[in-house]
Amino acid sequence: MKTFKWIIGFLIIIVALFINFFIFTEIPFNYKLINVLMFCTIFIMIRVVKGPSVADRIVAIDILGILIIGICAILAIALKRSYYIDIGIAWGLQSFIGVLALAKFLEGRSLDA
Repeated sequence: MKTFKWIIGFLIIIVALFINFFIFTEIPFNYKLINVLMFCTIFIMIRVVKGPSVADRIVAIDILGILIIGICAILAIALKRSYYIDIGIAWGLQSFIGVLALAKFLEGRSLDA
């Protein structure tokens, strides 16, 4: 059953990428990359909701932060606005500090020391 789910998921990904890159030909390439990152975000959100452990959810939230940084970088290139890079840098710093705090909390130590 698990192999069947993997095959179905793989086919869905292939179909979505085919539609994104070969059917919608009038969309600029930058926006196609954003579509791919948004598609990945759907899978990450599923992992956040259904993660078997808290550690899996923390890793998924960290990966979500990385995807948001990528979206900000592509938007900065596509729209020629540099403040998206600043937003991405700030998001990365907050994500890093948040993951460190959650890891320390799950380890059982207090956040003061």
